[in-house]
Amino acid sequence: MGTTTFRWSPVMILPLVLLAATSLLPSPVECMVRHYKFNVVLTNTSRLCSTKPIVTVNGQFPGPTLVAREDDTVLVKVVNHVQYNMSIHWHGIRQLRTGWADGPAYITQCPLQPGQTYLYNFTLTGQRGTLLWHAHILWLRATVHGAIVILPKRGVPYPYPKPHKEHTLVLAEWWKSDVEDVIKEALNSGGAPNISDAHTINGLTGPVAGCPSQILDSLFDCTEGFTLPVRPNMTYMLRVINAGLNEELFFKIAGHKLTVVEVDATYVKPFKVDTIVLGPGQTTNVLVTTQQGSGRYMVSVSPFMDAPITVDNRTATAILHYTGTQMAAPVSLTAPPPINSTLVATKFTNSLLALNSKEYPANVPTTVDHSLFFTISLGLNTCPTCTGGARVVADFNNVTFDMPTVGLLQAHYFGIEGVFTDDFPANPAQPYDYTNTTAQPANLATQNGTRVYRLAYNDAVQLVLQDTGMITPENHPIHLHGFNFFEVGRGVGNFDPEKDPKRFNLVDPVERNTVGVPAGGWTAIRFRADNPGVWFMHCHLEVHTTWGLKMAWVVDNGKGPNESILPPPSDLPKC
Repeated sequence: MGTTTFRWSPVMILPLVLLAATSLLPSPVECMVRHYKFNVVLTNTSRLCSTKPIVTVNGQFPGPTLVAREDDTVLVKVVNHVQYNMSIHWHGIRQLRTGWADGPAYITQCPLQPGQTYLYNFTLTGQRGTLLWHAHILWLRATVHGAIVILPKRGVPYPYPKPHKEHTLVLAEWWKSDVEDVIKEALNSGGAPNISDAHTINGLTGPVAGCPSQILDSLFDCTEGFTLPVRPNMTYMLRVINAGLNEELFFKIAGHKLTVVEVDATYVKPFKVDTIVLGPGQTTNVLVTTQQGSGRYMVSVSPFMDAPITVDNRTATAILHYTGTQMAAPVSLTAPPPINSTLVATKFTNSLLALNSKEYPANVPTTVDHSLFFTISLGLNTCPTCTGGARVVADFNNVTFDMPTVGLLQAHYFGIEGVFTDDFPANPAQPYDYTNTTAQPANLATQNGTRVYRLAYNDAVQLVLQDTGMITPENHPIHLHGFNFFEVGRGVGNFDPEKDPKRFNLVDPVERNTVGVPAGGWTAIRFRADNPGVWFMHCHLEVHTTWGLKMAWVVDNGKGPNESILPPPSDLPKC
């Protein structure tokens, strides 16, 4: 549910005489206030020929799409009608000075308890493109998620040919079991959770083996799944979102090239590919030209995993359907890439470059105030009640993050002592051969703590994220709240602090909010700490977040009110 009201420029209320005198000036720019209401409810939903209650927003899976324009203000009233605590994160929204609306539970807010209401209030300052929103507590984002579409300001064109029409495709995972039971069982045993049973495209899996075609429900669970209608000789923009919990995904369409024009709501230099890859939390806009004239073409969503880890290898499918083609016409098929196709994933990632135009410059910090090096690892900590007496954990720089019981932002803003310490290590305490799987430390235990890294306002940060061979190497999609960053370098093996920085791209590196650290490799990012508050950083594989692969940054206020966080709203939930 969404409504809008105008928020006119002050020019619109000048005296009529002055309005007449300014008749030759450009028209004033209008902004809008967009109103949405999110009712969090349980909804009986059928997939894979079985029905279960799931947590949804407004009874929809995926949830409603938020549509606004650059610089609009968005007000979302969230009402929690379920038995779980709830919080909503607006993934990729900068939240300039409005950290209270960012959403991660116990980081920027206490969650909404059953029956509570909270009004999220934020402005889309300088942002346009495709993002997503999702629950940010427990594993509820498995079904509590949806798209955010930020259109350019009125009169501002796309920096590429305007598409005739747009479609939004939300990719996700589906479990036959209750996802909260899945993670509870894993935490009790100390091991990994069960993998998902299917992938979905806009909530539907496509045909599923073992699900008789004559068994139908109101959501057409056992038919062909989602249908993407198109007309010939037109250009469509597809806004593709990976809202899945634990898997990176390949996306391709039979018989059609994809022209990539945007990732994570930032424009890139356009390039054509057959397949794109998205980690959880990442978005990609592609242009598709319908040159086939007629027919039905398979849309394929399949997992990418180039490490020895079990994932859901089921392919979700949809149909690109040309208008006028008979529904019974055969579908042109396409083979998904091999599950471990590092080559396909690397080709896509290496092609991403910032547009870096006059209108959309890449403002990469060329000097840095903090040069940091974080290892990313799995570990084993003692757990007497767990299977084998140990629990799998995850960490940055050997620190497994302990979640607080009050919001970190509240503790920072009000000066509450004893909630966190600002001594997060800038480097590993004991350097070693990080990616040599045969030479890993014998002690796999980690330290626990609610430790943050403190930055002064406007500090420039360089962060190298290094995957390790502890237990197993793996690709990690790392998400930073409150900021975009530039991916200035990446490589396989151990980062070389002497040689690798010489190859950094400081001219037109891709700008993102979620970046994949390659399995057994490293990624270097740079960002400027121009947003005061407390900002979460974590792996967007939900299992790793649960295991402790997370930390937070504290950015102190700068000079004056425009460089300081706003006061908390009166309805901020209490713990």
